[in-house]
Amino acid sequence: MSERRRITLRIEGMTCDSCAEHVARTLRAVSGVLQADVPGWQSARAEVMADEEVDDAALVRAVEAAGYRATIQARQAMSGARFRPRSDVHYDLIVIGGGSAGFAAAIRGAELGARVGLINDGAIGLGGTCVNIGCIPSKTLIRTAEAWHKAGHHPFTGVHTRQVNLNWACIVGQKDELVSELRQAKYADVLTAYPQITLIEGRARLNGDGTVAVGDRVYRADKYVIATGAHPRLPDLPGVEEVGVLTSTTAMALPEQPRSLVILGGRFVALELGQAFARFGTAVTILQRSPRIIPQREPEISEALRGYLEEEGLTILTGVKLLALRAEGEEKIVVAEVNGKRREFRAQQVLAALGHVPNTEGLGLEEAGIALGPDGHVKVNATMQTSNPDVYAAGDVTGLADYVYVAAAGGIIAAENALTGSERRLDLSTLPEVMFTDPQVAVVGLTEQQAREQGYDVKTSVLALEHVPRALAARDTRGLIKLVADRTTDRLLGAHVLAVEAGEVIQTAVLALKAGYTTRDLATMMFPYLTMVEGLKLAAQAFEKDVAKLSCCAG
Repeated sequence: MSERRRITLRIEGMTCDSCAEHVARTLRAVSGVLQADVPGWQSARAEVMADEEVDDAALVRAVEAAGYRATIQARQAMSGARFRPRSDVHYDLIVIGGGSAGFAAAIRGAELGARVGLINDGAIGLGGTCVNIGCIPSKTLIRTAEAWHKAGHHPFTGVHTRQVNLNWACIVGQKDELVSELRQAKYADVLTAYPQITLIEGRARLNGDGTVAVGDRVYRADKYVIATGAHPRLPDLPGVEEVGVLTSTTAMALPEQPRSLVILGGRFVALELGQAFARFGTAVTILQRSPRIIPQREPEISEALRGYLEEEGLTILTGVKLLALRAEGEEKIVVAEVNGKRREFRAQQVLAALGHVPNTEGLGLEEAGIALGPDGHVKVNATMQTSNPDVYAAGDVTGLADYVYVAAAGGIIAAENALTGSERRLDLSTLPEVMFTDPQVAVVGLTEQQAREQGYDVKTSVLALEHVPRALAARDTRGLIKLVADRTTDRLLGAHVLAVEAGEVIQTAVLALKAGYTTRDLATMMFPYLTMVEGLKLAAQAFEKDVAKLSCCAG
């Protein structure tokens, strides 16, 4: 098996992110190139990992054929071929954690030809948080609640529907059935396609000698990836043990629908599940510490969404300081301070939606020389490497954005870097984020405040959905689109959408940001008529025009 080289090329002629991606794709297409990355067009360079047979001139010719200029700056031989199996290890790579990040890392390792040990402790189930207790069960419950809600509340005259019967046991059963099916199809069955991956059941602990113990067995690998995830955080309040506070996990498994529910927190989990329970008929009260719900989002979106939720009957209080919990008979009581006054909130159940705690306890991280951040997350650099050069980490245990697609991307990069030394980086600069309330919240890029803090001369447009034909035809104009741009260059910096199916709209904005589009690029682009994504075009036009005075499809 041939040796490998890392080659650095100087690239001239790149002017935007799309140029950088074009150069990277061009280099990846050269025979023998294993990986090629351009760390931003401003860097004026490309990093290539290739087999030693690859001719430097072929790289230069490929770049020049794409319309840019290239020169070789540096070459570095990489020790080892794809792998040099060691006789003293059981595996080339051991992945600790059987969730999305762990599976992605294990599969990538197998694709690279490595012997992979995948350790899963089984506390949640194969597949980890997303399929078992996170994305899949929550989103199917949200959709079920939406169907029930719309049976009694829709905007179309002449269409008469009503809410007839709500069977909670069937709702939970159907949710559990889907979870079981996907856990089998997307995780258990997938392992059979990769004989290089060995599933090891049990709880892992890293040892100071570079091994990992699982029960009485000790394994040694060349490299490791930690992907143990996180679990819901419980409030540090007097009475929490006595009351028996729900988490998102236990709330979605309740055998009976609660009559009333107090939710501690006002971000993703609190609002998604709060609206779903309220639509099923539960009296929901949300207590949020910050001055507004989803404080990391644009204030226009926070305020509008709060109004929509309150119209559906949810009670939302902000600026709340939690003091204590206690139980009285079948009631659970939250004691809090609101606007300087002590208040008590009573409900059948209390749900804590206060973020997550990384699963690092008992892993032996200190013995293995792996540093933790102040909040207990495993610290990683941009290549997903920990303070121990032989150990990488990915997913929620790292404290990066806790989305399943971030976990999977991080797992792939961690495995690839651990096994090949390619030093790929996880780029979250154009990360799409979606909250599945109704209407949904979807964002990418900078908020107005973040852009100002970074020194941009900011301009914004805010488009109410009453100007979007799709929303008018659907008779649902709840929401808005806010665009943030650099006044000097007109370049788009961020897009923030509150709309039905905003999650389907945001990817167009992601591509626009990644390509370095200006608001004029968006405003003059053709969008299909009577789609919600057309709202991006209208919001871009709103920088210079009064869209209320435009005819349909006018551009």
